[in-house]
Amino acid sequence: MKHWLPALLTVLLFSSAQGQTVKTIQPRQQAWFGYLNQTRFSTHWGTWTDIHFRRTDFLDRASQNLYRVGLTYYVADQVRLTAGYAYIQSFLPTGTIRPEHRPWQQIWWAGRVGRINATQWIRLEQRFNRRIQGDQLRDGYTFNWRFRYNLLVQMPLWGTPVVRPGVPNVVVQNELFVNAGKEITYNVFDQNRLFAGLSYPVNKHLLAQVGYMNQYVQLPAGNTFNNNHTLRLFIFHNLDFRKQP
Repeated sequence: MKHWLPALLTVLLFSSAQGQTVKTIQPRQQAWFGYLNQTRFSTHWGTWTDIHFRRTDFLDRASQNLYRVGLTYYVADQVRLTAGYAYIQSFLPTGTIRPEHRPWQQIWWAGRVGRINATQWIRLEQRFNRRIQGDQLRDGYTFNWRFRYNLLVQMPLWGTPVVRPGVPNVVVQNELFVNAGKEITYNVFDQNRLFAGLSYPVNKHLLAQVGYMNQYVQLPAGNTFNNNHTLRLFIFHNLDFRKQP
């Protein structure tokens, strides 16, 4: 039961956010492409890198570019602590590019229950967004905290429960985002991302993942939401440079 309590809390919080009475919901179509790398150099140390390119109106125009790096401490093979920095470019419809600087910290852990392989993380972000008025950048930055809880489960379509090369997996993932800070008035609930798709391990280092993601975002006004229907394609690349016995 303790393994699934965080997932239950995610569902309850998301349902509560959707229960508001007056809403304007704006549907959009997007496509997200990402490369995510974890590299281990020693028993306890490694790096985290991910790069994302996000398109809106499906593929018509750029929505956001994200570049994230971090230093990871391996408490154990299945428990990791990471701290790092991300730089984000958000593209407004007018062509203005809004920059964001985002230090972040994370605890990551993984395990298996029966045939289900689960990965979870809790991430804390400090978001410094360039001030903007209309479509013009202004001096200075706004600041807020953001808390994220992610649960990803995957199960091989056949054979043993271990994720292994050559066997596709069913993947379901949910990530909840919550804002905090003096400048957060209406959108304490920030967004929820629900993903379903398939993953395919090409070899022990490389895995491709593709599927549909629904991103439900509450905008700062509080009663306006974006409901983004998203094609998501991620490449996961894990390297281990430890000396083998």
